[in-house]
Amino acid sequence: MHLSLVIPCYNEAENVSAMHDAVESAFANCGFEYEMVFVDDGSRDGTYANLRALHERSRQNIRLVRFSRNFGKESALFAGLGHAAGEYVTLIDADLQQRPEVALEMVRFLDAHNEFDCVTAFQAQRREGKLIAFLKRSFYRLMNRVTEIEFVQGASDFRTMRRCMVDAVLSLAEHNRFSKGIFSWVGFQTHYIPYTAEERNAGTSKWGTWKLFKYALDGIISFTTMPLRLTAVLGGGIALLSLVYMMVVIIQKLFFEKPPAGYATQVALILLLGGIQLLCMGILGEYLAKTYVESKRRPIYIAREVIAPKQRKTKEEGEA
Repeated sequence: MHLSLVIPCYNEAENVSAMHDAVESAFANCGFEYEMVFVDDGSRDGTYANLRALHERSRQNIRLVRFSRNFGKESALFAGLGHAAGEYVTLIDADLQQRPEVALEMVRFLDAHNEFDCVTAFQAQRREGKLIAFLKRSFYRLMNRVTEIEFVQGASDFRTMRRCMVDAVLSLAEHNRFSKGIFSWVGFQTHYIPYTAEERNAGTSKWGTWKLFKYALDGIISFTTMPLRLTAVLGGGIALLSLVYMMVVIIQKLFFEKPPAGYATQVALILLLGGIQLLCMGILGEYLAKTYVESKRRPIYIAREVIAPKQRKTKEEGEA
């Protein structure tokens, strides 16, 4: 098997058939064997029924992995990588915003350039609001400053990897996964190509502003301890300022007979310091919560059903 296309699906009943047809059309004359690995991430619509129908009627290799519930896209990507049999593995969304034709270009590039282990697509121009675009740029700048790995602006999970890189990613079986960071952390030579995201074939995006914020927070906690160090610096700075202020108050009382600040000032300082303490405790709590979840060593996902590709008939069997 030369290529496996891993396609995570969550409530994509209206898209899976179109995605399947688009892959067949793009790879019709590719000259190599490939498979499609659909991972149903606990969909609540007719996604799985449509995938079963595709599996029954398709002449191509289709592998189905069905989760027992919704575990999230990160788990679906991990499951797809684990069940992929190809020498190359492509991660691609089911909504057709990422075109199979670009995936074929990635495969051709790796075939022609043995020095590279991965081809990653990035969006040179995004169709999104100015606020979201600003927040994403700020996130990438922050991550590049506080981590030892490189995060390429606009790089997505849409990529094709050689088997050696896939095996390295699978070896990192951490529960709290942030794939963009994992792909960078494992290393390997990566070539970046620009692409333009198309409009969704059907349905709406599952990634709202709050979900993106939580995803970014997971990335920061997973790949840097900077927030913990920041709390120590913040605490030391406040202690130093408090010492200076205390000396100012003592001098004013002894030499100028000026009374200390009144009730309003004291209340403001108490609220400020209390808020800072709660913020620091919240940061510590996030890291502690991640550690607690990891310590349970629960599986990253639970597969309710795994359906292997249909066995192809050989020429002799067909003639018989």
